[in-house]
Amino acid sequence: MAHKAGFVNIVGNPNVGKSTLMNLLVGERISIATFKAQTTRHRIMGILNTDDMQICFSDTPGVLKPNYKLQESMLSFSESALQDADVLLYVTDMVETPDKNADFLDKVARIKVPVIVLINKIDLTDQQALGAKVEQWHEVLPEAEIIPISALCKFNVDTVLNRIKDLLPDSPPYFGKDQWTDKPARFFVTEIVREKILLYYDKEIPYSVEVVVEQFKEEKEKIHINVVIYVERDSQKGIIIGHKGVALKKVSSEARKSLELFFGKKIFLETFVKVDKDWRNSDRELRNFGYNLD
Repeated sequence: MAHKAGFVNIVGNPNVGKSTLMNLLVGERISIATFKAQTTRHRIMGILNTDDMQICFSDTPGVLKPNYKLQESMLSFSESALQDADVLLYVTDMVETPDKNADFLDKVARIKVPVIVLINKIDLTDQQALGAKVEQWHEVLPEAEIIPISALCKFNVDTVLNRIKDLLPDSPPYFGKDQWTDKPARFFVTEIVREKILLYYDKEIPYSVEVVVEQFKEEKEKIHINVVIYVERDSQKGIIIGHKGVALKKVSSEARKSLELFFGKKIFLETFVKVDKDWRNSDRELRNFGYNLD
């Protein structure tokens, strides 16, 4: 039996459901998904393996016009996904219009691989409005297939997966069949801690935060983890810690519970908060934190 394998890259604007879709397609909780925009900062791979197929999905940051160097790096991750895809999934929803980020869509229109436009959140609309939205996207990307979905309700996700299988090229696997991501364990620690910060703090605080794992010591039944939460201002440090440390304790407690579910082991988590002034605009710090500035 022939084996199929390929790279299926997921792109689109912020907050349209890319990470939720990625987790559904892979069957693992790989990308953090919150109600806040700019949740995803890196390009994250999730690998789906069967006996005769390997699909390498990539979740990418939401496309936006950069206001600082961190966002420039996030945009570069999204644009790189146009260059190495075997199939491109462009995720939109019933709220946004096709003229948002037209420059990026022009690049999508020029790529030579199959493009599938996924109109998400159709559970929030009716058939007439959906039909009008489909026509709008046909005009902008006439060569693309269009599939309406609801990632939240898991509607039509199987249809998307079956269509991807049809489009994949014949190829041996690119990774070992027991591998489900290209990211190390430490990466998922930082993502889970950052997810809790996104959920529990308001306004600019979550976007001024970076998380670094300073210790990850794994034993047979437990893992000891030390995490540093970096912020840009002393005032932000005070907000993260909270009165008598209550806010930081809550984040640490919720992160520990999620980490125990993720790793299937007892977690001992220590969290610290440090100030790294204007790290989002520092080439040196962004490289240290693993962002691509090329």
